[in-house]
Amino acid sequence: MIRIHFTAADFARVRFASRPAPLQALNTAFMQMSHPHDALLFGRWRQRFLRSLPAAVEPLADLVPAGEAPAFLDVFGDTLTEGLDAVRAAPPDRVRAELERVYARHALPAPPWIRDLHRGDADAWQLLRRAQHAAFETALRPVWPLVQDLHQAEFTRHALAVAEHGIGAALAELVPGARLHEGTWELKAPLERNITLRGRGVVLVPTFHWTGHPLIADLPDRPLHLTYPAGPGLPLTPTGADGTADALAEVLGRTRFETLLLLAEEHTTTGLARRLGVSNATASAHASALRGAGLITTVRTGRSVLHQRTALGSLLVRRRG
Repeated sequence: MIRIHFTAADFARVRFASRPAPLQALNTAFMQMSHPHDALLFGRWRQRFLRSLPAAVEPLADLVPAGEAPAFLDVFGDTLTEGLDAVRAAPPDRVRAELERVYARHALPAPPWIRDLHRGDADAWQLLRRAQHAAFETALRPVWPLVQDLHQAEFTRHALAVAEHGIGAALAELVPGARLHEGTWELKAPLERNITLRGRGVVLVPTFHWTGHPLIADLPDRPLHLTYPAGPGLPLTPTGADGTADALAEVLGRTRFETLLLLAEEHTTTGLARRLGVSNATASAHASALRGAGLITTVRTGRSVLHQRTALGSLLVRRRG
């Protein structure tokens, strides 16, 4: 559980990021790529993401030896150049401390370029900048117009929520499971953190790649940045951005997508197989995969098995493309 303690001044200093932050979007895309959950929806996307990355991106893997990146990479510049410059401007003491922290739990020694970065070597910094730039241009630039559109829509939704219900209600409804109680904002997360703002305020940053718990960037004497999942629950694709292809069909595969469409109404396995033109075993396998992702339910009635779409499955179908 994350608990964020507000003063009256902090409530007055809650603001919404006016634009998406390119490097934070890149960070969350890498997090989504490296986590094994949501395999049905994100498995193919992860494979394409990895295959698309050029060799220039490889040094970035050295920055997360134990699965956690150094905090000096958490920057929120409005443009890619601003973000890259902000990373380079990180205080040397903080860079050294963060590199030491992420390698403290790693059995192998840091590679030479990481040791050079620890010393502040200019060539090592340039290597990092090239890697981040190449990763963004390859992985995120094709979908950046979609990210910008989604961010604007989320900005508008939040503004309306604040205008109609107040900032307290807007915070309580920002993510599932959130609660605001006596000046403490509680957010579900697999870690325990207590943060006292003391007048610093909060910047809300939606992410459209990460589907996990809210992420915290807590730097001294700066507003707390809280990055929260706000996307459609599907990988973002360039084709999905202009409506020329069905993103959900790309993710699930055509037959599973058609299965999900059919299961707006109950079907037996045999009836489903007949409608799809596949064998009972194949229909059962597709239903099992969709059920594992929480997109359909299966209930046995006598000798029959009935499948039907869940609320989550219906939500994804409505958001497709």
